[in-house]
Amino acid sequence: MIIGGAQENTLFSTVGLAALPNYRACLVTGTETGSEGNLLEGRDLDVEVVYVPHLVRRINPQADARAVADLYRLFTRMRPDIVHTHSSKAGVLGRIAARAAKVPIVVHTLHSLVYHDYQPAAVNLSYRMIKRTLAPLTDHYVSVSDNIRERAIAARISPAHRHSTIRSGFLTDKFVAQLVPRAEAAERFGLPTDRVIIGSVARLFPLKGHSEILAAASRVVSRQPDALFVFVGGGPLQGELEKTVAEAGLTDHVRFVGRVAPDEIPAAFSAFDILVHASLREGLARVIPQAVLAGLPVVCYDLDGSSEVVTDGVNGYLVAPRDTAALGDRLEQLVGDPSLREKLGGQGRDTIRKEFSVEQMVGNLDQLYRRLTSAEAPPNRRRGHALA
Repeated sequence: MIIGGAQENTLFSTVGLAALPNYRACLVTGTETGSEGNLLEGRDLDVEVVYVPHLVRRINPQADARAVADLYRLFTRMRPDIVHTHSSKAGVLGRIAARAAKVPIVVHTLHSLVYHDYQPAAVNLSYRMIKRTLAPLTDHYVSVSDNIRERAIAARISPAHRHSTIRSGFLTDKFVAQLVPRAEAAERFGLPTDRVIIGSVARLFPLKGHSEILAAASRVVSRQPDALFVFVGGGPLQGELEKTVAEAGLTDHVRFVGRVAPDEIPAAFSAFDILVHASLREGLARVIPQAVLAGLPVVCYDLDGSSEVVTDGVNGYLVAPRDTAALGDRLEQLVGDPSLREKLGGQGRDTIRKEFSVEQMVGNLDQLYRRLTSAEAPPNRRRGHALA
């Protein structure tokens, strides 16, 4: 499992459910990781983990067929009451195997929608058709934002009563406890304390919006030369982005920190004055509620679930997707006005701390599972539960 929001959701859900008295939970995953790092490395988990070697990230017909067979045998042996799948690839293979094994309840989480406005029309239509084809294999869909849920319903993935919103939880209390003083954070990451730092936390990957942030950065630093853009995260686009920085004359205004371990992320937020997020495809980016918890104003695109955390002019600003001029103007406004940053930063923190907690997520999942199984499960039955 790579380090990422969807993967953390899956892990925290499994561990949280396993701690409840009426669940036996099992995490099913492939062995492959990636440049993002291995989420399970160094963790002492109180939950069973089953590795399926043929469950790989890329499309591979031979490996995929073997993965379905492996999952089928696993589910036939385990006889879970529920299989809950995450991510596109594992979601397809896991649901096929679960239905073949006659698992009573199959749930899938939509962390984002594989079809979106920034892909060719033919690809978009193909993905929609695949989603509809998989609907009969799925008893219920969980979306991480209301926006994703409503768009899935509008695309006729399945009827509205088969969709729910459950926020993707993270360790909100731990996140807050790991925030550090600004000076300590700046020293840890080699950043100055006398400049206004605009931070971005995202993989350096297509559609994450880094090139658009750089376009906005040119606009900002021409008027606010003390601004410093800091990119936290690694990925295949780093070389290309570094070239763009050099060609745009932004070398003194952009830093690449690289990939940061999960426990270091709160300290990175502590070094920022503003969070900017320009991803074009997210269900609800985890960095947005994290920024609110860290007391930062947020400037992001008004798409997917961002408006469910950011209220324009209250705790940040929402701008139209790909409007880099507006993105730059809002960032410039915040860079030049410390009192505005203080006013907007952290508004709604207490609500976020509860609504995005692992405890809230696990409690909501428990309620959903009870509702889905209530018609068939005896009251004292111990629920088996596998997440793929």
